[in-house]
Amino acid sequence: MINKLFSYAAGLQATGINAARWGIVIVMLWIGGLKAFQYEAAGIVPFVANSPFMNFFYKYDAPEYKQHMNKEGELKPDNVAWHQANHTYIFSYGLGTVIILIGFLVALYPVFPAVSAFGSFLVIIMSIVTLSFLITTPETWVPSLGDAEYGFPYLSAAGRLVIKDIIMLGAGIATMAQAARKYLTAQQTSG
Repeated sequence: MINKLFSYAAGLQATGINAARWGIVIVMLWIGGLKAFQYEAAGIVPFVANSPFMNFFYKYDAPEYKQHMNKEGELKPDNVAWHQANHTYIFSYGLGTVIILIGFLVALYPVFPAVSAFGSFLVIIMSIVTLSFLITTPETWVPSLGDAEYGFPYLSAAGRLVIKDIIMLGAGIATMAQAARKYLTAQQTSG
């Protein structure tokens, strides 16, 4: 009985990779699309403003953003004006477009596996950049506000969001490998 279960489980590798691929596509399209909305654009400000790879996109340096953050669902027109001047929304629109494009590239696996492999490679790069926020963004760790549990290894809500990109990194590697294998197999068959 156990061997039958393990035998069945062993046959699910391709199914798992395909599920990971469509998970990537859904997440990229959804999260990329949300970048068009002010609350999502403002939500990524701490990550971008503190990143040495991305902070040049914004007008104002970190940590000035801290006094201009709205809670999700909150509207403070002065903060919206600050984010407009900071280029928060313009950057978010561009980032959202790139993320959506990556999702579409990954989705092309059935028809263009080489293109899909490239899309998965971009997922890997994006995941590494996102994981770098654990180093560059103070908000990813519980702050010292009196409790003894703060700093490393105590992830804040922002840190818990970022650390999940380890899963996206693994999924990107698996889907890239599968797409590259499919492309190479097609090349050998046609050549």
